[in-house]
Amino acid sequence: MFGLFSLISLLVIPGICSQGWRVQYSNMRKCVLKGSTTHLLGTYKHPDDLTVTEEFWTINPDKGQNNINLLNLPDYRGRVQYFFNKDRTFALKLSNVRREDEGMYCIRIVTNVEKERYLGYPGVELKVTELSVEIPEEVVEKDSPVLSCKSTCNLSDRTDFIWYKNGESLSGSSVGNTLILRSVSSDDTGNYSCAARDQEPSPAVTLSVRYPPKSVSVSVSGSGVIVEGDSVTLNCISDSNPPALNFSWFKENETSAVGSGQSFSISSFNSSVSGRFYCEAQNKHGSRRSASVALFVSATFAGGQNTGVYAAAGIGAALIAICIIVVVIKITSRKAGDTGVQGGISKQENISAAGTNMSTRDSGVQNDLMYASIAHKRPRTPQSAGDEDEVQYATVQHHRNTGNTSVKAEGQSGDVRDRGPADSARSDDSSVIYSSISVAGRF
Repeated sequence: MFGLFSLISLLVIPGICSQGWRVQYSNMRKCVLKGSTTHLLGTYKHPDDLTVTEEFWTINPDKGQNNINLLNLPDYRGRVQYFFNKDRTFALKLSNVRREDEGMYCIRIVTNVEKERYLGYPGVELKVTELSVEIPEEVVEKDSPVLSCKSTCNLSDRTDFIWYKNGESLSGSSVGNTLILRSVSSDDTGNYSCAARDQEPSPAVTLSVRYPPKSVSVSVSGSGVIVEGDSVTLNCISDSNPPALNFSWFKENETSAVGSGQSFSISSFNSSVSGRFYCEAQNKHGSRRSASVALFVSATFAGGQNTGVYAAAGIGAALIAICIIVVVIKITSRKAGDTGVQGGISKQENISAAGTNMSTRDSGVQNDLMYASIAHKRPRTPQSAGDEDEVQYATVQHHRNTGNTSVKAEGQSGDVRDRGPADSARSDDSSVIYSSISVAGRF
C-alpha cells in the first residue's frame, strides 16, 4: 500500500509544478514580406515562488541545450528589440526581415533557481516571402485583364498594395492585391509591378496587349518618277502585335492578288502595269488594308530633261540680248549728245561766216574759214525779256596776196584788220587764221 502511494505522489507532484508555467503566442504562424518590419507577441506565466531573472527570444531552439539570446547573435544585431508590459506580454520587433530569418521563434525564461528554466516550445513559425505580379497568359485588345500581386504565403499583417506601370504609380481600379484593367488597348502595354506600402516594389512583369494590324501603309522605293523599264519595289508597313506574317498585294479593279510578301517588286515597269496598288497585312487577330498608291509611267520625263536644257539656253540668249540692247542704247545716247554739240558749233560757225562774208563782199575778195573756236556762256542771272543775244567780241584777220584794202565790219563790237604785203609773205593763201566769237544770251 505504501509503495503504491509513493508512486502516485511522484507522478502528481511534477504535474502540479508544471501547471505553474505557461507560454502562449498570439499567432503560431506568421508570413511577412522581405524587407518589412514584423512583431512577434507572447505572454507567459510562472510559479509564484519563482523570480524571473531573464527572458529572451531565441530561434530554432534545442531542448536541453543552452539557447542563445537573439540580441547576442551577430546576424540580428541592430534589428531586434524587446518590449514588455504589465500583463507579462513579451514582444519581439524584428526589422528589415531577411530570407535567412525564417524559422521558429520561442520565448526562453530563466529564474532564480538554476534548474527552474522554461522554454515556450513550440513557438512562432516565421515565413519570409516576396511579392510578384501574375498576369494572364494572353491579353487581346478590348479585354479586361486582372493582374494579381502574389506571395508564397498568406501575409499575416494587413497590407495596402500599390501598383506601378513603367515605374510610375497607378491610380486604377485596385481591389486588395489585384488590379483590373478595363477594355485594354495597345497603350496599356508596359511593365507592371506591385508593392506593399512603404516597401520596395516587386520585380516588373511585361504586359503585352495583342491587337490586329493597324496603320498599314505602302512605301515606294526610288525617286517617285517612274520611267518605262524601271524596276519598282513596294513595301507594306504595319503596326500589329504579334507582327503580321501574311501580306497580300492587290491592284484596284482586279479581283485576285497580284503578289504576296512584305515587299512586291516589278522588274520592268511599263504602261500596261500602271495603276493603283495596295497591300493587306494579317495576323491571327485580324487584318487591314492600306490606302492605294498610284504608279504610272512618266512619258515626259526624258522630254522634260530636254525642256530644261532648252529653257536654260533661252534664258542665256535672253540675257545676251538684254546686254546688247543696253549697249546699243548707251551708244545711241552718246551719238545724240555729240550731234547736239556739233549743231551748236555749226550755228556759231555760220554766224562767223556771215560776218566774214560781209567783209569780203566790200573788198571783193573771198576768204576761207580755217579754224573756229566758239565759247557759249549762259548768264548767271536771269535777263529781262527785252534783252537780245549779242556778239560781245569778234576778231577776224584776213590775208591777201595783192592790194591793201581795209574793211571794217561793225557789230556791237568788232575789229577787222587787213594786212599788207609785209604780212603776206607769211602766207600765200588768203584765209581766216583765227576767229573768236563770244556770245552771251538766253538759251
